[in-house]
Amino acid sequence: MKKLIIAALIALTAFSACKNKTALNSNGVPQTLTIAVVQSEGVEGIKQVREQMRDYLAKKLNMPVELIYSNDYTGVIEALRANKAHIADMQPFAYVIATRTLKLTPLVTLGNNGKPTTYKSVIIANAHGNIKTMDDVKAHSKNLVLGFVEPASASGHLIPRAYLNAIGLNPDTAFKQTIFAGNHLTSVLSVKSGKTDIGCTTNLIFMLMTKAKMINDGDIRVLWTSDPIVSDPIVVKSDINKDLQKRIQQAYLDMNKERPEILKAYVKIFIKDTTRRSYMVANDTLYNGLRKIAGSIKSLKAN
Repeated sequence: MKKLIIAALIALTAFSACKNKTALNSNGVPQTLTIAVVQSEGVEGIKQVREQMRDYLAKKLNMPVELIYSNDYTGVIEALRANKAHIADMQPFAYVIATRTLKLTPLVTLGNNGKPTTYKSVIIANAHGNIKTMDDVKAHSKNLVLGFVEPASASGHLIPRAYLNAIGLNPDTAFKQTIFAGNHLTSVLSVKSGKTDIGCTTNLIFMLMTKAKMINDGDIRVLWTSDPIVSDPIVVKSDINKDLQKRIQQAYLDMNKERPEILKAYVKIFIKDTTRRSYMVANDTLYNGLRKIAGSIKSLKAN
């Protein structure tokens, strides 16, 4: 009987340890540091590079580090809210949405020669179709299917929605149908296949998809390009131990000099020019422009 009780206690302890490995101790330090990311299906090499980053961070911080994958940025936000993740690599509009209900601290973003890296939103059409300009979109919108990426995407939703509103095309009423594709790859492929007539995505996606032979040069026509958008922040929950936050931030900042091959491999997936790219300190004010845009769109104010 005594042995059974001991065995039960051991099993209970093991279960509790597994269950609570993301819980914070009295000093705000987790047993295992957990990072939430979007799983980016179809992006060649991304998982291998992220695993190399995870290993680098584990050794640099001298603590276990795990990655958890979500299908979209809404799932990343929920992982933070449910205390299943302490850190997240977040798309900028997802960060803006998350900070409405969560206390998050941006640690770093990818920089270019000391300035934040930027990317752009684009509205696209099939290059072999009849939609050649945004004037064509305005003239035929009631017959067109519009594809956004996902609700928490800046380049795939917020920015093109704001632009369409500005030119008199309410995405909720001006089109035959408006859908969310789920991710950037599917948004582009839906335009290529004819499932949607126009789509929204990031300008960074074309090199990646051409390299993976998902599209060919000449398949997609760009109808509109936005102003630059500040790149994704890596954020931490604000209840994490402040010293640990600083160490995590410094680990990312040191990556370019300690493991430059990892950072170069990551950047090369999305950008041709990998020179002068490194993580730099991020701050919340970098994303005030997106907050202002989101606040100006009535349908997004309560979301």
